[in-house]
Amino acid sequence: MARNVRLLRDQRGMSLAELARQAGVAKQTLSTLEQGLGNPTLDTLFAVAAALGVPMTRLVAEHEQMMLVLRGDQGVWRDHGGHQARALDHVYGSGVIENYVMRIIQTRDGSAGASAAHPVGTLEHLYVISGRVRVGPVESPTVLDAGDFARFPADRPHVYESLDGEALVHVVVSVPRVQPGSGSAYPAPSDREK
Repeated sequence: MARNVRLLRDQRGMSLAELARQAGVAKQTLSTLEQGLGNPTLDTLFAVAAALGVPMTRLVAEHEQMMLVLRGDQGVWRDHGGHQARALDHVYGSGVIENYVMRIIQTRDGSAGASAAHPVGTLEHLYVISGRVRVGPVESPTVLDAGDFARFPADRPHVYESLDGEALVHVVVSVPRVQPGSGSAYPAPSDREK
């Protein structure tokens, strides 16, 4: 929880005093919470979450989350006056959001394409349009079919591998604007290696 509050506050460029003011809690209470020493009440957690603009569960979830997978047949399509939408995931915080379509081509030797770790806090949200792929952190990739969705931490080495010739995927990468704890901005997407 301490790491999540600090990360979310840093991503929003908020000082400790500003978050405490917006949440209506004492600065010392918030400082203690960020140090992992406090025992906050539920009211305090809800107030901090509201000030950060996230659900309270986001404060207590593991930052380096396990991979989230939604299979194509699990999707719920909802009517919205003339169109239908299937929610995949939410992107919280501020920073750089990269949005693109990726073509993954099966290699002759069956090796997976590797991607280096991105800045701390980076998440990849990947929806398979066509084909079959193996994606995710190097230590625990998962197989996805057309219509499946996955979100995984991309601040560690990860892979993209087509299992069926060629696959087409839609990728959204969320990169925090400010490096947690440093106050320094991340480079723009065009300036950093993919």
